[in-house]
Amino acid sequence: MPLETDPQPETGTDDERALIAAAARGEVSAFEGLYRRHVGRVHGAIARLVGGHGARAEDLTQDAFVRAWQALPAFRFESAFSTWLHRLAVNTALMDLRSRRSRPHDDGDEDAFDTLGTADSAGHSTALTMDLERAIASLPPRARAVLVLYDVEGWQHEEIAAELGMAVGSSKAQLHRARHLLRARLEGHA
Repeated sequence: MPLETDPQPETGTDDERALIAAAARGEVSAFEGLYRRHVGRVHGAIARLVGGHGARAEDLTQDAFVRAWQALPAFRFESAFSTWLHRLAVNTALMDLRSRRSRPHDDGDEDAFDTLGTADSAGHSTALTMDLERAIASLPPRARAVLVLYDVEGWQHEEIAAELGMAVGSSKAQLHRARHLLRARLEGHA
């Protein structure tokens, strides 16, 4: 499914409850309605966690919605659907980050700012196009994950530590590191 969104998802409405119940019974059109309502927020959270890697974020977004489709019959309305779906999506991205951490690879995170200050093809300085999302995307993966989960998603250090398999103190240290790197990058390239 393409990444399309309706302007504002209706959370907790009777309309959404009906869509959830119909999708849980296997009605594809109902699930497509839920997808359109929530794909923007889900994709945004995943993209921030994986560092803005477009194709990877899109793949993980689709994976999250496949998982939601499979798990939807067990949804019990104990929390808002958007909260349940968002948590599932974040967990999908975190599982991907953990699997990538266990494989040798070059994420390119540390080299993201090498071209800042150089002229692009139009003759403009790439530093002028620097923004917060790019700065977050350039952080090392674990620091980026902690920063996004804590500062953007509102998780507590205990939750982050449990999800990322680290000590609470390590989560706090990674957050401090991420904020320091982010501040330095934004100040140095403003």
